[in-house]
Formats: sequence, structure tokens, C-alpha cells
Amino acid sequence: MGAEMGAQAARSRALAVLRIRGRALAVALLPAAVAVVLAAGAATGHMVGDGWRAALWIMTVVALVVLAAAAGIALVVARARPAVSPTVAIAEERAPDLYRLVRDLADRLEVPAPSAIALTPDCDSWLEDRTHPAHGPPRSKGGDGRGSAAPVLVIGSPFLWWMRVGELRAVLAPVVAGTGPSAHPDIAAARRFVRGLDAAVAVASAPGRGRLGRVVLGGVGWVVRLLLRGCRGHAGEMERGVAAAAAERAQAVDYGVRIVAQEQVGLAYAGWDRLLTRVALPAWRMGRWPSRLDAGVVAALTELSRRDRLAEGFASRLGERPACDLLEEPGTVDEAASLLAARLFHGGPAEQGADWAPVGWDEYPEEVVDRKWRMDAARLHRVLDALGVRGSADPAVPGREGPTLARVMDHLATVTRPTPTPTAPTPEPASALPTADEAATTPEDAPQAAPEADLTTPEAPEGAPEGAPESDPGSDPEDGPAGLLAAGLSAESAREESEAAALRPAPPAPAAGQGPADALWDEGMLPLFPLQPPRTGRELVADHVTAMVCCAAVDTAGAAPGLDWLDGPSLLVDGERTKDLGARVLSLVEEGDPEPLRAWLVRLGIRPEKPVRLV
Repeated sequence: MGAEMGAQAARSRALAVLRIRGRALAVALLPAAVAVVLAAGAATGHMVGDGWRAALWIMTVVALVVLAAAAGIALVVARARPAVSPTVAIAEERAPDLYRLVRDLADRLEVPAPSAIALTPDCDSWLEDRTHPAHGPPRSKGGDGRGSAAPVLVIGSPFLWWMRVGELRAVLAPVVAGTGPSAHPDIAAARRFVRGLDAAVAVASAPGRGRLGRVVLGGVGWVVRLLLRGCRGHAGEMERGVAAAAAERAQAVDYGVRIVAQEQVGLAYAGWDRLLTRVALPAWRMGRWPSRLDAGVVAALTELSRRDRLAEGFASRLGERPACDLLEEPGTVDEAASLLAARLFHGGPAEQGADWAPVGWDEYPEEVVDRKWRMDAARLHRVLDALGVRGSADPAVPGREGPTLARVMDHLATVTRPTPTPTAPTPEPASALPTADEAATTPEDAPQAAPEADLTTPEAPEGAPEGAPESDPGSDPEDGPAGLLAAGLSAESAREESEAAALRPAPPAPAAGQGPADALWDEGMLPLFPLQPPRTGRELVADHVTAMVCCAAVDTAGAAPGLDWLDGPSLLVDGERTKDLGARVLSLVEEGDPEPLRAWLVRLGIRPEKPVRLV
């Protein structure tokens, strides 16, 4: 009963959308209808005279103009290509068991089976209509033969690797049940109309038009947006009705298992997000893309279940049959999904190459972690060279002019280095930035703001020299050693990114007769889902100092680069992951206090005065 009520509500809202379409058509035909009436009246002699004749000519011209405009708008709406989610197509030959599971599920729900299955590198699943001619020729196979216009079932690839077969069936039941209401002619027509309007808005907003084109498409966009505003409420309620009907129908299939499986959905989402931001993103920034991201989700969530008591018991499920066994070649599918994830979340190339190569999890510590540390350390010392920062002043220190950790620590620790005779410096303009040597004479008792103070400037404590520079640990300082280093690192990183973007090949133009998997989204919009905002100057300095410390640990203390599934690149000392390095680096960067880090180095036997190997 609930399913029928939801379907009826969706159909009524679909009819409301179609009525808006009918009214728009009536408005377009109204001037022509008036002109026809005037012409008929003049022909029959009921409307004679100069006034009626002038009205007939005016209405004829208006009707022609309105009809031409309506035809142009209809042509733009009809030819506009609706947006399609980037996915990895799964042919039936590559996953016969998965297709069989979905068809059996559709038969149990008494709804049409989806026309095809595709994977997306995200923790979500939905039905997607791909019947528009721009999406390719109609498929010859349409599930159980009840029509080739059935939507495509899109499944989140992490679900296949983390979930068991029974859990996947339970999670997909409400999604597959949505093919029933979607097959209704009124709902399908209303969806096509709304998707066409949405695509026409994108066409009207596209840049690169001439002046005349902008004027014409501006008018088209205004009319289309007006129609969309009128349809928005009804379309939203229609989709809610479809979802309610599908959820009600799906209660008859694996309802108890679905309650448990929903917990796995949230867990998979948390593991996937952590894997992308902490593990995959550092590799993508270096031109490498992990080729087994979905397999990495299982390792990350297994590690989470080991650390977090709330996740206890989830790892015991791994003894059951995973849903990825429904694929004939899960490794190949995982690689394709991993490449698509790198493209969507980072904007990488569509195909692998010399500067965009895959990397396995076994190679990750050496190929990504160690290389990233050394690249950051090399960038850090290039900036120090540009700032004129010298090495250790002690001539007895070996390699004092080389790339040493001591050089970095001495530069950042100058803000708290005591001076023999502290004197008040001469006030300088606010825009002047101190040099590296001037920063070295900053008095020890320079005031510092509390970490939470980010909008106000703290007052200097009593006894502080007048005009002493101030630093706010909660923001990026514009002066001092850390501020100079942050500015230099930001400029150097921006230069390297611009050079990499200039060397990146332009996307090929879509050729005639492309398949449905080619050029279905705007290449210039990549990445569609950026993972992280740009790093602040303080974060940039802390990351580079951490990399320098890790390089020194590897070269002088026998440490090794490692991979933590939840935290990303990590330093292994005697086979154990170090957990207390970040706070000591922040103490050096934000407060200029090198003592916590120096004590940590001594305890682990790391030699900061020894030069490290750079890339």
C-alpha cells in the first residue's frame, strides 16, 4: 500500500511538471492562434477595416517571432547533452555473476532489471538514465528483455570490495526497486524534460561565445531557468515519491540484512575518504596513482577495526565471500576505478604515461613516501639558498654547507635565540620584511599570541622591547624566519605546479561517432571533487620540515619509510610507526623552539648535522 501511495504521489508530481511544459507550449502558440483567428475573421468578412488589418499584420509578425524563438529554445533543449556521471562500464561478460544477482533481485522485487551496470569510485549507488542519443546508440540487451530504456545501475566500487555478497544485495535492493516507478511513461517524460532543461542551462552558460551568441543564448538561458524554477518543487517531490515507493517495495527483500549492511556503508565511506586524502593524494601530487584503491579500502578498514573498539567485529566478516568475487577480473576493474578516482579527485590524465604511472602498495613506501620526503627536502633547501641562509657557523661541523637538518633548525630557531645585549630595534614600515640575518637578531622575549587568537593582535607583555616582531601561531606570519620560508615555499610550489600543468597534454577533441564512455563531461572542470583546500603557509613549512626530519632519520639512524593505511606516509623506527613527531615540528615552526625536536632526535640517534640525500 505504501509503495502504491508513493508511486501515485510521484505520478501526480510528474503530471504537474508536464503541465508546466504544456503551458509553455501554449504560451508559444498563443500569438499564432490569435493571428489565425484574425485571419479567419478577415477572410469571412467579420473583421474588416484598417484597424483589424493592422492587428492581423502585427500579430502575424509577433507569432512568427515567438514561434521562431520557441523553436530555437526547443532545439537547444533537445540537442543539449544531459550530464552523465563518470563511471567504469562493466560489460556482462566481465561480471556475469553480478548481472545475475541484479536480475534475480529485480525479479524478486517485480520491477524491470537495469539495462547495464557501471562502477563509480565513490561510496554511493543510484540509477542513471542514459537514453539520450548523445550517450551512444541504444543497447541491444536490456536486462530481462522488458525494454532497452531501463536506467543504468551505478554501484560504488568500494562497496564491492568491502561488502559481502549478501550485504551488497541488501543495499542494492532499494536502488533496483526504483526501476519500477522510473518505467512509468509520465515519470520518464517528466525526467527527460527536467534533464533537458538542466542541460540547456549548461549550454547557455558555456563561455567562448561571440557577442551575438551570448545575446541569443542569454535569452534562451533566461527562459530555461524560468521553466526550471517552475518545475523545481514538483520535480523534487516526484523524486521523493519514487524513492519512497522503492524503499517500501524493497522492504520485502533482505530487510534485516539491510539494517546491518547500512553500518558497513558508513564505515566504507569513512575508510574511503581517509584513504583518498591521506594515502592517495600524496601519490597523485607526485605523478603516481595507486592502482588498487579498492583493495586498499579493505586494508584501511581492517586497520580501523584493529584500532577502534567501535569497529570491533567488522573484520570477522572478511571470512565470508566478498562482493568483488562477482567480477571475473577484479584486479583490472580496480585499476580502472583507481585511475578514474585520480582523474575525478585530482584532475590527472585519462591514461597512464611516463609522468603518470601506476604504483602498487608494495612499492608505495619507496616510490612515493621516500621520494616525496626527498623532493620536499630539496625544495626546502632551494628556498633556503634563495634566502641566503648559511649552514652551521661552526667550521668543525662536517657538511655544514650541505643539505642538513641542522641548517633548517638553526634558521627556524632564530626567533628564540638569545642575544648578548638585547636592544630595541628601530621601527620599520609594516610592509618591510626582515631578511634572514635580521630575523636572527629578534629578541627572545618577543610576544606571541595564544593559539586561539586569530582575529586580534595581542599586546606585548611587560619587559618586551618596543617594536619587537609579533607572531600569531594561529595564522601565517608575514615576517620572521617561518614567514619568509612559507612565502618562498609557496612561490616554489606554485612555480612547479604551473610548469607541470604546462607540460600536461591537452585533452583530445571528441571525434565523430564516439562511444558513450568518451567525453561525457567537461575536461576543463577537472577535478570535479577536490579533496583538500590549498595548504596554508604554516602547514607548508611544517610538512617540509617533517620531510627533512624523516630524510635525516632514514639516512643517519636506519629508519625506513612506511605506509599507514589511516594516516598515510609514516616513519618507521625499529619497525614501529613514530607518533610524536608532529607536535615537536609544530613547536619549532610556530614557536621557534627547537628543544623538543632536538631531544627527540637525540633519543632516536638521528644526526641533524649530517647531509641528507636529495632527489
